[in-house]
Amino acid sequence: MKTQRPSDSEPDEASPARQGIQSVELAMTVLQALEEGRGPMSLTQVSAASGMQPSKVHRYLVSLARVGLVARSPSSGRYDMGPAMRRLGVESLRRMDEVALVSEHLPGLRDSTSHAVNLSVWGDHGPVVVRWEYGAHALPITVRVGATMPLLTSAMGGAFLAYLPEQLTTPVLCEQLEVERLDASSRERVDGIKAGVLREGVANTVGGVIPGITSVAAPVFTAGESFPLVVTLVMPARGVTEQDVARLSAELLDSTRAMSEVLGHAVDPHRQ
Repeated sequence: MKTQRPSDSEPDEASPARQGIQSVELAMTVLQALEEGRGPMSLTQVSAASGMQPSKVHRYLVSLARVGLVARSPSSGRYDMGPAMRRLGVESLRRMDEVALVSEHLPGLRDSTSHAVNLSVWGDHGPVVVRWEYGAHALPITVRVGATMPLLTSAMGGAFLAYLPEQLTTPVLCEQLEVERLDASSRERVDGIKAGVLREGVANTVGGVIPGITSVAAPVFTAGESFPLVVTLVMPARGVTEQDVARLSAELLDSTRAMSEVLGHAVDPHRQ
């Protein structure tokens, strides 16, 4: 359910219920409109979504852009979330207790495997990377913290597909594939990924997102109803054998089981 937006009228100073700063609430209304827009928006679109006059919305957008909460494309003139907003979102995710507890185990896994390790959580539009520990092996490119990853072609995406309900993953898949509904081919591909992860306990991709990269991901389960987190080992594909991947997958599973226990999850040995 959407939060109720404040009125566009001037605040009633005599009302005891109005103890806050309405301009802050209205600024949040503009940011919420951008969030719900799911992509860059024109001034007219932001105005319609926020229920405010374009001239007033423009003033808020200018101020929000000055502090980095909003960014305006020089080419299209459209508005979207700015760098400060992304930093705030990542920091908010980082401060989650579960993320902090799991993060303490990442350097040990990195050191024991010598490979890069990242941690991801489920966001509104798919898996979001919230931690990255660099390994001893050079990678052609790394994914920035705060990036949202694809479900079908990333190892972490495969892990989330296997352990999250379809009610959550299917709308995101449709959004990422830019379709209204999944066709038979896509469903077959999803079913194959899920079956493999549930059978092996890990998701494995080679060059799925970044060419020349092999990734292995496994879930970390929590004690309550929270969504699982996913830990991913990232390594250069060259020189990594099937035996290496099997060994690293086993080590990753051992680590994620230990992390799940730290979070209070009663690990079912038949599940992983």
